Amino acid sequence: MMVAALSLGIWLYLLFGRGWFWRMRERAVGASAGGSARPAGGWPAVVAVVPARNEAAVVGHALRSLAAQEYDGPFHIVLVDDASTDGTAEAARAAVDHPDRLTVVRAAPLAPGWSGKLWAVAEGVRHAQRFHPEYLLLTDADIVHPPDNLRQLAARASTGFEVVSYMATLRCRTPAERLLIPAFVFFFFMLYPPAWIADPRRRTAGAAGGCLLLRAEALERIGGIAAIAGEWIDDCALARAVKRSGGRVWLGLSEGTRSIRAYTTFWEMGRMISRTAFTQLRYSAWLLAGTAIGLVVTYLAPPALTLAGAQPAAALAAAAWLAMSVAYYPVVRFYRQPVFWAPLLPLAAAFYLGATLHSAVAYWRGKGGQWKGRRIA
Repeated sequence: MMVAALSLGIWLYLLFGRGWFWRMRERAVGASAGGSARPAGGWPAVVAVVPARNEAAVVGHALRSLAAQEYDGPFHIVLVDDASTDGTAEAARAAVDHPDRLTVVRAAPLAPGWSGKLWAVAEGVRHAQRFHPEYLLLTDADIVHPPDNLRQLAARASTGFEVVSYMATLRCRTPAERLLIPAFVFFFFMLYPPAWIADPRRRTAGAAGGCLLLRAEALERIGGIAAIAGEWIDDCALARAVKRSGGRVWLGLSEGTRSIRAYTTFWEMGRMISRTAFTQLRYSAWLLAGTAIGLVVTYLAPPALTLAGAQPAAALAAAAWLAMSVAYYPVVRFYRQPVFWAPLLPLAAAFYLGATLHSAVAYWRGKGGQWKGRRIA
């Protein structure tokens, strides 16, 4: 009875007390919310920095979409080849018809204390300085941008934000992706409600590193990329540093900005989640225990008690499951999935719980996650 009542209370809070994160309304969808009116000071100079390590299969698509941006301000692309062995640099050069639009540089050997991606980003930022950018577009090698993406980002930034990012629409085709990708977006927005991120009175700060426009002055103010050198959840760490320094941050969801990276199997999805799950918990056993209990009470108890509990606990649990499904449905709809996926969020939560526990066990055994040949923990 107490667990069922607690579950229902949690979901009532999530529905009505956490910034309406789950509604996915137009104001939270970046591609249509910011408009594309010319900023009062004109379109700012932007340099896109694209770190890439063994991305030959996707980098061409990403760079072609960047080169095709309908943007009237100065714009250049810096591709940082991070010790790739698959011809990433060659694929990048072949993708852009105008060589004056693209600079390809090779990252120096990874320095101690840095995550691989941030080291490559820092290398790209250093090379970008010769173009004197007002903003840096930090984007991944698997992100394909619609033609008006940069214009939309710059227009949004001109309203007073120093970090503007879009949660790219992730690929959602296989059974694993359909179960887990919408849930990932739901969990992320629950942890980082966009309305709270944009509110300067709240400490909440978050960003999506796949498509992030950053004011160069803000980056300099926080001490550059070196200020977050060892972070593996680098996008949120960057947003947090900028907001703490007095800058404003905005996060939205863009249907047109898409990741073309595929996670076709549950095994691939599990590896992706596991590699940083325990890192997000700061390698704390106490936080791991609290997270596990929270996931069980919030997501797993409602269906379990609905199907196997006695009254009145079953009724309370059913109400909690219904509230969960109502909250989850807008994300399911955004990803154009059938409505029957909405009540299946507990299955996704159970998978994420398992991947998190696996992440912790791997860390304790000295076999922390790896990504592209580099050890994370």
